[in-house]
Amino acid sequence: MIIDGRKIAEEIKSSLKEEVLRLNKKPKLAVVYVENNLASLKFIEQKEKFGREIGIEVKVFKFAENISAVRLRKQITEIVRLKKNTGVIIQLPLPATINVQYILNSVPAKKDPDMLSLESVGGLAVGQNITLPPIAGAVAEIFEKYKIDYKNKYIAIMGAGNLVGKPVALWLLNQKAAFSVIRSATKNPEEFTKKADIIISGVGKPKFITGNMVKNGAVIIDCGTSVETAPVSSLSYAADSSEHKQPPISKLVGDVDFDSVNLKASHITPVPGGIGPITVAMLFKNLVRNCGIV
Repeated sequence: MIIDGRKIAEEIKSSLKEEVLRLNKKPKLAVVYVENNLASLKFIEQKEKFGREIGIEVKVFKFAENISAVRLRKQITEIVRLKKNTGVIIQLPLPATINVQYILNSVPAKKDPDMLSLESVGGLAVGQNITLPPIAGAVAEIFEKYKIDYKNKYIAIMGAGNLVGKPVALWLLNQKAAFSVIRSATKNPEEFTKKADIIISGVGKPKFITGNMVKNGAVIIDCGTSVETAPVSSLSYAADSSEHKQPPISKLVGDVDFDSVNLKASHITPVPGGIGPITVAMLFKNLVRNCGIV
């Protein structure tokens, strides 16, 4: 069964739109974007669109790729201080030259709908947070909507990054679920995936998980996103005329080789249209909740 992330996101959107209409002061989301990643732009566009549709302004603050960590943090501090910005998020990934956690920590928990600062992560680790990180909330939403009994299953989490692996693992710890985290240094990852009842992947490697790595009936939640560029056939333009040349076609792909894995999975999220739209919806749900609305 293909999990319809867009449908779930629309249901959340409808509920949030009603909540926002009852507000005296509308929330505003500030997005900090360091220009270095095409996939990030796709996610920012989704957030801007979702915000418009529920009546929340989304303002993107763009910075050059060569900005220093000190300068970036100073700029974020100024953005956070603006009272009209009720939520501030850092669009990941950041350039390799920047200490990511140092930047994430510049956003206080009360304005951190992404829940990526140490303050927010610490609250999640001890089970004190009311809200969940958007990705963990999205996974929980899928389990609930599709009645997937995850607490009595073995789960393989692929990757231990800030956006997927860590928040999902912390949430599952609080849920007393059985899981393993498979990192890049893990030898023979297929030994874990073949045993897993549920695979949650966020490694960002295109089509890394193939059909021979999963067992029949597994639940596959693909949180990975990469940009895949497909070359255009030379037959599509006149070889002797540069005017008619078409640029390579870029598309978003996930960690999972969808065609081969779908033959064995009981449930699977596509990319795009799977976990992504739900994650965006959960981000705005956190933003509204942080304003004391829900």
